[in-house]
Amino acid sequence: MSAALIDLSYLVASVLFILGLKALSHPRTAVRGNLVSALGMLIAVVATLLDRQILGFGWILAGLVIGSGLGALLAARTPMTAMPQMVALLNGFGGGASVLVAGAALVEAVGIAERPVTLTLTVATGLSGLIGGVTLLGSLVAWAKLEERIPGNPVLFPGQHVLNAALALGTLALCAGVAVRPDLQVLYWGLVLVSSVLGVLLVIPIGGADMPVVISLLNSYSGMAACTTGFVLGNTMLIIAGALVGASGIILTQIMCKAMNRSLANVLFGGVGAVAGGKGPSADDVYAGRLKSTSPEEIAMILELARRVMIVPGYGLAVSQAQHSVRDLTRLLESRGVQVEFAIHPVAGRMPGHMNVLLAEADIPYEKLLTMEEANPVMEQVDVALVIGANDVVNPAARTDPGSPIAGMPILDVDKARTVVMVKRSLSPGFAGIPNPLFAADNCLMYFADGKKAMVDLIAAVREAA
Repeated sequence: MSAALIDLSYLVASVLFILGLKALSHPRTAVRGNLVSALGMLIAVVATLLDRQILGFGWILAGLVIGSGLGALLAARTPMTAMPQMVALLNGFGGGASVLVAGAALVEAVGIAERPVTLTLTVATGLSGLIGGVTLLGSLVAWAKLEERIPGNPVLFPGQHVLNAALALGTLALCAGVAVRPDLQVLYWGLVLVSSVLGVLLVIPIGGADMPVVISLLNSYSGMAACTTGFVLGNTMLIIAGALVGASGIILTQIMCKAMNRSLANVLFGGVGAVAGGKGPSADDVYAGRLKSTSPEEIAMILELARRVMIVPGYGLAVSQAQHSVRDLTRLLESRGVQVEFAIHPVAGRMPGHMNVLLAEADIPYEKLLTMEEANPVMEQVDVALVIGANDVVNPAARTDPGSPIAGMPILDVDKARTVVMVKRSLSPGFAGIPNPLFAADNCLMYFADGKKAMVDLIAAVREAA
C-alpha cells in the first residue's frame, strides 16, 4: 500500500474522529457519533496493518478474537448502572497497552537496532511509561471504589502529599534516565512501577462522588499516553487519535469542575469528602423534628392535582436501577395530561452523563432532559419536584451558607418548586458529609424507600387514585 494512500486513510480517519466527537456532544446524535468514530478507527487499523508490512497475522487475529470475545462478554454482562466502572476499567486498559507497546518498542529499538534510538524516541517512551502507569493503576483504583471493592470515601494518611511529591519527582528522574540511557531497560520498568504506585496514591484520597471528574481526567491521561506512544512508534494516526482523546478529556474535566465550582487541584488534593467531617451544623440541628414523612398514597393525591412535574435523578436511581420504573411513571402521568420533564445536574451519578445514559436506556425522549441551566429558570412553575437519590446537587446550603463545604456549587433549585418529594433510603448525607436543609423545608416531603420500590409503589398508588 503506497505511502500516499496510507496518509489519505489517516486523514479520512482523523476527520471521522472529529465528526464523531462533535456528534457525541448531544444525546440525539451520540449513537451516530460512536458509529462514525468506530468507522474511523477501523480505517486507521486496517491502514496501519497494511503499512507496517506484517509478516504474519496469526497473533493479530488471535488477539482480535480473544479481545472481541472478552469485550462482547463484558458488554453483555455489564448493566447500564455499572457503566462508570466499565469506563474506568477501559481507561486503565488503555494506559496498560501504552506501557507495554512503548516498552516493547524500546526493547526492539535497543536490541535489534533496526531503528535509530533518537532522543524523541526515548523521551516519548519515558512519557508513555509515566502517564500509562499512572493511568493503569489509578483507573483500577477508581474501578474498585465504584465497584465497592474498596471504601469509596477518601483514604488519607499523614505525609500523603509529601510522599506523592517525592514519587512525582522520582518518576521525572527515571523518565530522564530512560531518555539518556535507553539501554538500561530496568529504568523504564522501574519508571512504570513508581508511576503505578503514584497512580494509586493520587486516586485513593478522592471520594466516590468526585469520580465524574476523576474518570474524565483518567480518560484524558489514557489519550495522552496513546499520543506519546504514537511518537514512539512513529505513527501519525495514533498521535492524532491520542491527542483528540487527551484534549477532549481535559475539556470535559474542566466542565465537570466548573459544574461543582471547584478547581481541579481541590478535587485531586482536597476533595469535599476529605474536609467536611464535623464542620457546620449537625443533622439534629438542621432537622430537629421538622421532617415530614409521606406515603405513596399521599404523593399520588398530590400528583393528581399537578400539571407540571420535574424529576431529578441521582446516584440512588442508578444503584436501585429504577430508570425503567421512572419511565413507566412518566408515561402514566403523561397519559393524564401532566407535563413531565427531567432536570439533569452535570455531576449527578458517577461519570459524566451518567443520568443521560440511564434515562436513554429506558427510552425516555431526549427532549425531556433539561440541563441545569434550562431547568432552574422554570423551577418556580413546577408543581412537584420528584428527587430520586440525589442529595448534594439539590442542597440549598450551596446558595445560603458561605461556610458550607459546597458553598458556591451550582445546584438544581428544586426548593423553589411548589412541592418537593425526596426519595431516599435514609437520612445519610451525600458525598459532602453535611445535612441537607431542604429535607426540613415546609414544602418538602420525605419518602423513605429504595428508589425502584418507591417508584413501583407510587405507580400502583397513582393508578388506584384514578
